Amino acid sequence: MTALQHKKNARRSHRWRHDAIELAALFTAVVVADTIAKTIAKGPDGPYLLVFSAIALVATAAFHTWWARRHSHAPPADDPGGSGRAPLPPAVVPDDAPTPVGDSAETALWRMRTTVRDAPGSLAALCAVLARHGVDILTLQTHPLADGTVDEFLLRAPSGLQTSVLTRAIAEAGGSDTWTERADTHDLVDTPTRVLGLATRTALDAAELPLALRQLLGRCTIHSVPAVSLTGRPTGDPAPVEGVLEETSMRLRDPGGGSIVIERPYLPFTPTEFARARALVELDARLGPRIPRSQDVLTLPEGNDITVRRADQRDLTAARAMHDRCSERTLRLRYHGPVGDADRYLDHLLSPRFGRTLAVQTASGRVVALGHLLWDGDETEVALLVEDDWQRRGIGSELLGRLVAMAEEAGCDSVYAVTQSSNTGMVAAMRALNLPLDYQIEEGTLVITARLTAPGPAPRESARSQAKR
Repeated sequence: MTALQHKKNARRSHRWRHDAIELAALFTAVVVADTIAKTIAKGPDGPYLLVFSAIALVATAAFHTWWARRHSHAPPADDPGGSGRAPLPPAVVPDDAPTPVGDSAETALWRMRTTVRDAPGSLAALCAVLARHGVDILTLQTHPLADGTVDEFLLRAPSGLQTSVLTRAIAEAGGSDTWTERADTHDLVDTPTRVLGLATRTALDAAELPLALRQLLGRCTIHSVPAVSLTGRPTGDPAPVEGVLEETSMRLRDPGGGSIVIERPYLPFTPTEFARARALVELDARLGPRIPRSQDVLTLPEGNDITVRRADQRDLTAARAMHDRCSERTLRLRYHGPVGDADRYLDHLLSPRFGRTLAVQTASGRVVALGHLLWDGDETEVALLVEDDWQRRGIGSELLGRLVAMAEEAGCDSVYAVTQSSNTGMVAAMRALNLPLDYQIEEGTLVITARLTAPGPAPRESARSQAKR
C-alpha cells in the first residue's frame, strides 16, 4: 500500500468516527430534551427551570465560542493558501547591512566576475549577499574551471554602493579573485545575441575579426603577428591549430598565416572565453577573404569622377603600379625610409587582419590613392598615400574623413598619424577634421593625435617610434 493510499484510508476512517459521535450526541440531546420537557410539564417549578436552562445554554455557548477562538485549527491570516502552517519568521538582517533600494532610487550598472568553489550553495550565498546590499542581478554567466567556477554578473546596484564594500562581502560569501568595472546599456544584450551579432559582422568583413574579438573579451590588446617579417625572416613558431591558452594571454592560428595574440593582464582568460574566440577565428578561416564591395562615386572640383571603395590583398598589383608612378619624395614622406622598401609594406597594409584600407580609382580603373586604418594594439593609426598627379584635389581629406568615421564606428578613442612637419598636406588634412589634436615631435618625426571622444592616454612610445608601416 502506498503512502498516498494510507493517508486516504486514514482520512476516511476519521470521518466515519466523527459521524458516529455526532449521531450519538444527537440521540443523547433528544433524550435529555424529552426528560426536561416531562419534568417541566409535571413539576410546579417548570417556568423557573426553563429560565435556568436558557441561562445555562447561553453560558455554555459563550464558553464554547471563547474556547474555539483560543484553540482554533483554522489557517492564520498570513497563510492564505490554507496550509495550516504558521508563517516563517522574518530573515535576520545584520544591523550594518544596507537597506535594499526601490525602483525610484539612483542605480548604476556594474560587471562583476568572481571565482567560487564548485559546490552546492556557493552561488546561493553570493546571491544572498547581493540581495542584502540591494543589488539586482540582470544576467549571469558561468565559466567552469578544473577546480571551481567563474561567475560573471551584470548588476544594477545602488549608485552609493562602494565596490570595496561589495568586494569584501563577496569574499565573506566565498568569492575570490573578484573583479568589477562599470558597465553601460550596451552590456544589457544577452551573451548569445551578442555572440551572434559578432559572428555576423565577422562573416561580412574579414577586417572585423580583431574588433569582434575585442568586444567579445572586453578590454584586451590584440596583435596580429605575420608568419614572416617585412624582410622575409620567420617571426617565430606559429600557433598550433587548437591554439594556446596561458592565463592572461592566448595565441590562435591566423587563417591568413601567422598568429593572433590576445593579452589581458588584468583578468585571466577562462576556457569558455578561449573556446568562443577560437570559434570566431575558425569561422573567419572557413569564409576566406572577403570585404564589403560597396563603393561611392564622387566628382572632383575639376569635374573628374573617382570611386572610393574598400581594398584588400587582391589589389596588390594595382597598388604596386601606383608606387611606380609616385615620386621618391612622396614615397619617402609616406614610409619614412628607403624608397626601395616601399613595396614590402603593401602586403601587410592591404591585409584586413591589420586594419581597413580604402582605395581611390579613376574611371579607367587605375588606383591613384590609398588610405589605411591600422589596428595597433590598443591604438589606431591612419595613413595616406596619394599619387603626385592627383594631389591637392581634396582626395586626401576625403579619405581621412572616411577613415576617422570608421574608427568612431569601431569604438576607437583616438587616431594618430605619423608624418613629417614638411608634409603640409597631411597636417592640413588632420586640422580639417575639426577634432582636438595633440602634436609631438620625436626624432624628426611628427605624431598628430586626434581625440574622437573624451581625452585618453597618449599613444605608447613603442607605437610612435615605429614610423615605418
